[in-house]
Amino acid sequence: MNSLRGRHLNVYLMGARVDESVDHPLLRPSINAMAKTYDLALADPELATVISPFTGERINRFLHVATSAEDVVQQNHRQRRLGQLTGACFQRCVGMDALNALYSVTYEIDQKHATPYHARLKHFILQMQRGNFVIGGTMTDVKGDRSKSPSAQADPDMYLHVSRRTTDGVYIRGAKAHQTGCINSHWLVVMPTLRLGPDEADYAIVGALPVDAGGITYVIGRQSCDTRILEGELEAGNAEFSGLEALVIFEDTFIPNDLIFMDGETGFTALLVERFTAFHRRSYVCKSGVGDVLIGAAATVAEYNGVEKASHIRDKLVEMTHLNETIYATGIAASHQSLPTPSGAYLCDQLLANVCKQQVTRITYEMARLAQDLAGGLLVTLPSEADYQNPLIGPQLEKYLKGRDDVPTEHRMRILRLIENLTLGRNAVGYLTESLHGAGSPQAQRIHIQRQMQLEFKQGLAKKLAGIEPDETAP
Repeated sequence: MNSLRGRHLNVYLMGARVDESVDHPLLRPSINAMAKTYDLALADPELATVISPFTGERINRFLHVATSAEDVVQQNHRQRRLGQLTGACFQRCVGMDALNALYSVTYEIDQKHATPYHARLKHFILQMQRGNFVIGGTMTDVKGDRSKSPSAQADPDMYLHVSRRTTDGVYIRGAKAHQTGCINSHWLVVMPTLRLGPDEADYAIVGALPVDAGGITYVIGRQSCDTRILEGELEAGNAEFSGLEALVIFEDTFIPNDLIFMDGETGFTALLVERFTAFHRRSYVCKSGVGDVLIGAAATVAEYNGVEKASHIRDKLVEMTHLNETIYATGIAASHQSLPTPSGAYLCDQLLANVCKQQVTRITYEMARLAQDLAGGLLVTLPSEADYQNPLIGPQLEKYLKGRDDVPTEHRMRILRLIENLTLGRNAVGYLTESLHGAGSPQAQRIHIQRQMQLEFKQGLAKKLAGIEPDETAP
């Protein structure tokens, strides 16, 4: 964590500038979640580390470019485990998925245009691996008027773009929204968010820059019940871990030439977005790890209420497990079916990756509903920790909030607060709304599924079995 100190970032939270984010009580849980990615590398190196083909040394898998289907699968194994350990967003998947998408795309740009991007990217990855840094990926622009393209916006800053060029590099302006873990990272990689037209070359910029680069302002987004942590450890539900998102504003921020990995190649922006989103959408298997926590909490609250043996209770836990494993199954299948790109890096199955994310947009909400059903109404009417600790009314709460005789009242309160945290509170941001909109909103996945569903091929299969000759239906 010391590597995040003393950077003098321009960070704002709730109207005030944050002097040192590492020590801020609202921000520290998100840093703890990020730090868990380092802890797991030490605790389980077989799962969370790999030998780098660039350095020949063991590195964190979040900095690795997958060179086999097994590498892609291992990403999912680690993501689920981190979800189990934190019950929150651990904030490193975007950077990993950006590196993996860029590795193949920069190679193909260079093959067509004889540009130096791939060599630059490889050097950057080498430096990141040697320093064991955290990379934050920034793709989502604020977009302004969604009916207009970047170049048609009244304000060009609605999409990140090159504002000035020099012989040494470029300056960029604009803002990136919903940026996960940005201030907990060491480096940022900026990328375009959509397919660009030939006249939008200034928006086709990909580059890396340190988080403390000049001209960057971070405005931390509010999270549901985020100030609960100030009211007490029990009150927070999960006081140790959380996610973090921010609006990142770039005001003529400099990127040197050697850290630019795309500059004006608009014809490759769609390919970059498609490959990045494919990687990132199957990365949502992390939600199955958080789902494991939610299932455990739901089973525990039923046990504390003394109803764990009731058939309808057990059936709801079975349903939650079935739903949770559906998320994992589609994501891991996408990874197992990875194939090599011309660069040698592997790319997951894009259709299954989009199916995975489409499942995530729905399943997490149903699991939250089932957990709330099992928790009961006390989930949202539970008195505060301060009331429980009050010497006058605390003993009354100790008596009347009790479930089973052999279970401490405080334990029942704690598990209820955890369910609240995951389904209504601070970590519901990552488990629910991020599951809906992260890596593209539901319609974005459906567009990709439509493009890849091979409808004519499947019609041909049906017609053949039905005895319909091809020329009988030809126009």
